[in-house]
Amino acid sequence: MANVAVQTKEAPQAIGPYSQAVATERTVYVSGQLPIDPATGEFAGEDIVSQTRQSLSNIRAILKAENMTMADVAKTTVLLADIAEFGAMNEVYAEFFTAPYPARAAFQVAALPKGARVEIEAIAVK
Repeated sequence: MANVAVQTKEAPQAIGPYSQAVATERTVYVSGQLPIDPATGEFAGEDIVSQTRQSLSNIRAILKAENMTMADVAKTTVLLADIAEFGAMNEVYAEFFTAPYPARAAFQVAALPKGARVEIEAIAVK
């Protein structure tokens, strides 16, 4: 199976030359999801809690387009504008995943697109 672009209107459209996700025979690579509400095209809120919830909701919607769930996620990467917000992000993150939890890396970065507080990418396995 060749790489296939995954596309859903239930998540924000890509803001550059990339796919929302790419599916292979067994793996779906979800691009970093900003906290953009696909219904409005705007951030779901200005705080880390609402932004984390929206980023993860976008990932869930993209996985749904491939008949997958958050339980299929094997690895995530969380990019934060401020690592001091890690605890609040982590509380919301825990609402979306159950054991066995995905492997994860989290980093503070100098800046995120559109001034977001968080961006999250995921790798899911069928």
